[in-house]
Amino acid sequence: MLLNIQHETIYKYSHPVDYTIQHLRLTPRLESQQRALNWKITAPGRYQRHMDAYGNIGHILVLDSPHDEIRIFVSGQVSVDEQNAHRPSDGDEVPILAYLQETRLTEADEAVRDLARRHLEPYGARIDTLFKLIGTIQDKVEYLPGSSDVQSTAIQTLARGSGVCQDHAHLFIACCRVMNLPARYVSGYIHAGGSQNAASHAWADVWVENMGWISFDITNNRFTGPEHCRLAIGRDYLDACPVRGVRRGGGDEAMAVNVLVSHGAQQ
Repeated sequence: MLLNIQHETIYKYSHPVDYTIQHLRLTPRLESQQRALNWKITAPGRYQRHMDAYGNIGHILVLDSPHDEIRIFVSGQVSVDEQNAHRPSDGDEVPILAYLQETRLTEADEAVRDLARRHLEPYGARIDTLFKLIGTIQDKVEYLPGSSDVQSTAIQTLARGSGVCQDHAHLFIACCRVMNLPARYVSGYIHAGGSQNAASHAWADVWVENMGWISFDITNNRFTGPEHCRLAIGRDYLDACPVRGVRRGGGDEAMAVNVLVSHGAQQ
């Protein structure tokens, strides 16, 4: 499938910002099952391309003169394999066991550990048991935009009973790691069709013995497909978020994000 993607992020400040540095993970990953075509980034200031420890393509954006607004726009097309979209590249940037590491966003309390054991302990890492876990997460955590923020943890998500795709992914990853299953967070885009879920999306990969990495869309209770474009991977959201940075000055900040994903031959 050919996905046409446009993504605009706008920051506005109540007072001029003296200095901004941002890490942009807004370029699709180089994967065996996807390929970016005509991908373009438009941003103010200076930015330099690099590849991070997880194999994500990033850009460091620096603005060192006063500014009260930042507009970042990316666009292009991504070709995604129809057959193997749920079988991402193994990736050898970091050892697989690194994805067993607990983070603040994916740490487990007794409630999360109990959820993991009830679904994964009897039978281990099987596709059917992983989907049973996903089904229970959907039952326990309602998809409710605005009910969480980027600092929400897996523990808070399960206790609150609501969240968005990022929260579903963190809780699923936490459960997998409890049972010593390597799992990684994925940020990206989805051509959602009639779904309630936004075009910016998050899901998770799990390492399944004798199969390799398998990609699950927890929010939609399915494997990922050719409708999914992978931007970045990591241990959690903070490793893979599209834009992250710091600034000096600026007062209050307002951010707006506009994403459009369609499919077809032309933009």
